[in-house]
This record gives sequence, C-alpha cells and structure tokens, in this order.
Amino acid sequence: MSEQHTYRVIVRGTFDGLSEESRSRLLAEADEHGLAAMQFTEEGSLAYDRNLKHFSYRLVVVSDVADGDEMAAAIAEDRVEQALEALGHAHASLRSTVTDMDTMKINYKR
Repeated sequence: MSEQHTYRVIVRGTFDGLSEESRSRLLAEADEHGLAAMQFTEEGSLAYDRNLKHFSYRLVVVSDVADGDEMAAAIAEDRVEQALEALGHAHASLRSTVTDMDTMKINYKR
C-alpha cells in the first residue's frame, strides 16, 4: 500500500449561464455560503456572494503521495463538478490551489 497524504484544495470558478431557478436558490442561500461558513471538508464547502459571478469550494482530499498535487486537484475538481451539476448550477473555468498538509512546516512561537 502506498503512502497517503491529506491535501487541502481550494477550487475556484465562475457561475456560467445560471437558470432562473438556480439564481433564485443561490440568492436564497447566500447568507449560508459566505466566507465565515467556509471550512475544509471531504464533501466540500461552497462560498459565493450575491453577485453570483465567482465561487470557491474548499475540500479535503486524501490521495497517494506518488500521484502528487495534480491528482489531488483533479479529484477535487471532479467532486466540485459533480456537486454543482447535482444542484443544477452551471459553471466554468475551474482552477485549483493545493496544499499538502503532511509536508507543511509549522513554525511555533516560543
């Protein structure tokens, strides 16, 4: 069994061609999806503002270290696409930022 690492991934994108139903639902839930509600989880945490232009998703991905950051980003983007499609929200231009939590150096104050 290969070594696994935990990655924190932020996937950013844009809403694209939202239906009136999607716009209404997103606006009704906007207060629940602000910056204060964002957290890293396996299912992902969606954040956006009332402009309904850009969004971000924060996810935790556990993947083989040999596959690297690229695989963690691909897994996260796939999860985001599936989640948005299940909700009926059209989107475009996904891009990811990946942090390997197992190699992150923490400087403690003395």
